[in-house]
Amino acid sequence: MTVLDASTQPFLFPEPLREGVILARPNRFIMDVDFGDGAPVRCHCPAVSRIGGLDLAGRPCLVSDSHNAKRKMPLTVEAYSLQRPDDPDKRWIGINQNASNRYVEHFLRGGAFAAITDPVHDVRREVPLGDSRLDFLVNGDLYLEVKTPLVQMQTEIPPYVPRLPETPFSSIERALRHLRELAASLANHERAAVLYCLYYDNFGFRFFHGTTYEEVLATVDTCRSAGVELWQADFEVTPEGIALARCYELEEW
Repeated sequence: MTVLDASTQPFLFPEPLREGVILARPNRFIMDVDFGDGAPVRCHCPAVSRIGGLDLAGRPCLVSDSHNAKRKMPLTVEAYSLQRPDDPDKRWIGINQNASNRYVEHFLRGGAFAAITDPVHDVRREVPLGDSRLDFLVNGDLYLEVKTPLVQMQTEIPPYVPRLPETPFSSIERALRHLRELAASLANHERAAVLYCLYYDNFGFRFFHGTTYEEVLATVDTCRSAGVELWQADFEVTPEGIALARCYELEEW
């Protein structure tokens, strides 16, 4: 495991995030938030999937403000906590999958992913590969695809946080296609890697054991045999920004 040193500069938000309490998630794009100073505010939810299979009503959250009056919902829920609203020193769980590439690019350019990359001199975003567009091409020879799993929350869940009814999870074809195309790219490039980004205290990422697990496992084994590397990065979320805590190669799936 690679532990980052103090010189790794965090990604800072333009302004500190505002704390509130989630009241409801009417649909996958919306969360209603109580800031304790008036009527509840309808905010954008940047995670389109289920979030850990949990009912997040009553959970504390951190919210950013775009200050863009043209947006239907200028506020975005960036993170939530499994602790109670009145608990001090909350630990936050990031849910902004849309921002994950922005965070990763910041740390790539800052040299924080030295365990994965050589010294970085070139970073390209949204690079065509096969029928897909992959997240990064680093130094012209490392394809790097970023994943931010949220469907399963792989951390201790307090007993007072209710769970939602289980539903089958089978939306994996895009992820498998990316893995296969990464493996195929090794004919022309030296390296290809997938980086699983966890924005909370995680005990080691494991793929969701759902209806497609055997297919996923077989694809992963084939792609790893071809040379695709699987890495995990653990981040810490605060109202001020995102810090990279550690980065290590996944030895098990």
